Amino acid sequence: MRKLCAGNWKMNGLRRDAVALASALAVRAKAEPVACDLLVCPPATALAWVADALAGSGIVLGGQDCHAAEKGAHTGDVSAAMLKDAGCGVVILGHSERRAGHGESDAEVRAKCEAAGRAGLGVILCIGETLAERDAGRTLAVVSRQLEFSLPDGFGAPDLAIAYEPVWAIGTGRTPTVAQVEEVHTHIRATLAARLGDAGSVRVLYGGSVKPDNAGALMAAANVDGALVGGASLVAADFWAIARACA
Repeated sequence: MRKLCAGNWKMNGLRRDAVALASALAVRAKAEPVACDLLVCPPATALAWVADALAGSGIVLGGQDCHAAEKGAHTGDVSAAMLKDAGCGVVILGHSERRAGHGESDAEVRAKCEAAGRAGLGVILCIGETLAERDAGRTLAVVSRQLEFSLPDGFGAPDLAIAYEPVWAIGTGRTPTVAQVEEVHTHIRATLAARLGDAGSVRVLYGGSVKPDNAGALMAAANVDGALVGGASLVAADFWAIARACA
């Protein structure tokens, strides 16, 4: 399968920044095509501008989160249908920054996945352990639990990708060893196979301090089908270097 290089811009970028970055990526996509799928997920305020800047580039637009309800009295939230209407094809759900900072439970993440499916959005479902959980030898148990309770029944390719993001690696500059990444990704693949029957076409991405200088080794690891890129996705040249490593 083609690998996926996905950029999560998080809460970064005003209009000028977002348009400049998206435009730079669109130019590169046309001038230096890479043999992997590309996705960028800007803040909700920038979706319309980024959609215009990416037009014709082949880069897919995504959202960073959605509410489980289709509409209603949910001040400040964005529904999956709204993301779809804004031009998104994918939404990131269950990111550790949502689970920790907003107290999102596995059940809430599951409900959001179901809402995304109803709206016709693909899902990147994020899972991963904290440093305390890794030090306690609970990494595989944690990702198994998150998969079991966050992933709705019936979800599978092409609507699903799993992003393994060890919480202790996100934004810290620390990354697991290739052997550690392979161990977790192989476990995720086996867990998906037991759950879905055929999980071979579900992409399992790695995220957590992915940078141009470590992307090659990470993307060559067994059962790694691409990257969910945070800070490095805010620099066009860095994101493109990671995309080339994915390809």
